[in-house]
Amino acid sequence: MNLKENKIKGGIFGLLTGDALGVPYEFHSAEDIPPYEEIEMTPPHNFMTSYPNVKNGTWSDDGSQALCLLDSLLQRGKFDLDDFSDKILAWYDEGLWAVDNYVFDAGIQTSWALSEYRRGTSPEICGNVKPEGKGNGALMRVLPLALWHQGTDEELVADAHKQCLITHGHITNQVCCALYCLVARQLLSGESFENALEKSIENLRMIYSDDKYLEYAEDFEFTLRPDEPGIWQGTGRGYVVDSLRSSFMIMKESVSYEDTVKKAVALGNDTDTTACIVGGIAGIKFGYDNIPKRWLDMLRDYEKAEEITERLIKKINN
Repeated sequence: MNLKENKIKGGIFGLLTGDALGVPYEFHSAEDIPPYEEIEMTPPHNFMTSYPNVKNGTWSDDGSQALCLLDSLLQRGKFDLDDFSDKILAWYDEGLWAVDNYVFDAGIQTSWALSEYRRGTSPEICGNVKPEGKGNGALMRVLPLALWHQGTDEELVADAHKQCLITHGHITNQVCCALYCLVARQLLSGESFENALEKSIENLRMIYSDDKYLEYAEDFEFTLRPDEPGIWQGTGRGYVVDSLRSSFMIMKESVSYEDTVKKAVALGNDTDTTACIVGGIAGIKFGYDNIPKRWLDMLRDYEKAEEITERLIKKINN
């Protein structure tokens, strides 16, 4: 496995492992999370897990939807909103890409949007069923797009916007996904995180300078506020901007993949999603080989995830 393949595999397994690590701790406040050194796939015996009927090492809706996106990209050879939306609905209704085909965690906004889609509403507008909905449900799944994409930065940004529409259509969600994808692309090319973030802000600002992106540019500058000193701070909550800031805050100070996702869980709140979002880009930065073997050995449905990851690597190498 060469360096690029190690980063690509690290991205997929980084998000899945982070997601699975965070599942037992979801909804707990930071004060209730076990000490850093005790954060593991199997929580301490006296810790009350969030999903007592879910086996340790199980990824949640975050990982399942990310694999739905990757599956659609590999099958269609492009981002196809209709096909992706069909797969997301198949996850929701039938457990597509869920471990044991069991869906145990679905956000309210996602549930509302997919109910609309099932009734025949266009996927372009389903994600606005809650017009001001700014949850992190599109950000948590978008990383495979950045790993797969061979187009320009602007084409990547446009697809990052589109993949939000089925469940989280608000422009803030689209902007967060766009910046995250550009950062992932920079990390894939070998940049440090600080350089990746700086270059991605510059590139996104350039893309948004086009008049057709006026509303996006305004949201980028006034909601994300990327130039504000100390802005990359977060609390691990479900608001998409906080999720992005939490992830970037952790990336700025982490020294390994394990350190990254443990710090994400230690924030409490939306632990699985924060660890998934930051775990994906940490997996790119540090590589698959840096993900602890004890966690990979516990990751359920590992073989299924490995097969689709190998398909991705083969596609990119061809």
